[in-house]
Amino acid sequence: MNGIEKITQRIRADAQAEIDRVLDEAKAQAAQIAAKYQAQADAEAADLDAKNKKAAAEREERLAGTAQMEARKAALAAKQEMVEKAYDLALRKLCAMPEKEYTAVLASLLAQASSTGKEEVIFSAADRRKVGKAAVEQANQEGGKKLTLSGETRELSGGFILRAENVEVNCAFDTLVRLQKAETAGEVVKKLFS
Repeated sequence: MNGIEKITQRIRADAQAEIDRVLDEAKAQAAQIAAKYQAQADAEAADLDAKNKKAAAEREERLAGTAQMEARKAALAAKQEMVEKAYDLALRKLCAMPEKEYTAVLASLLAQASSTGKEEVIFSAADRRKVGKAAVEQANQEGGKKLTLSGETRELSGGFILRAENVEVNCAFDTLVRLQKAETAGEVVKKLFS
């Protein structure tokens, strides 16, 4: 697990750098929006005569509120984009690991995901050719399994599918990242923006 922790730390560092950059852009954009609305409100207030001062003040408040709401919406959209980018980056990093680490991660996931120990493992064509046999053998050795490498391949960005008779367990990396996102998005937001 030490290798996975290092990868996770690298992913977090890369994601944090991207998040900081996008957040700075979002803050600048929010400031521009607020400045635009404030300038508009000031110009309108200056043009009103004494009779309409009360109406001008109310309009200024509405415009400032709109600017704040727009700024909050822009910041929220930027935060959501950064969270998406963090998970996308995590998926790309998982798929781009060096072959030895990638094989070890697949073997570990195979051992964890296998319920009977006798499932058939389906990889993408590229993964089957490069690391499929080694990952299955390593999972069998380390986990006491009897998994078999399927001749069938699927369109997967990374990961695998376990099949036992009519039941398939999807352990494709994009699926695993999506499931983790559903469970960890709140924590990610806290870590990225606190």
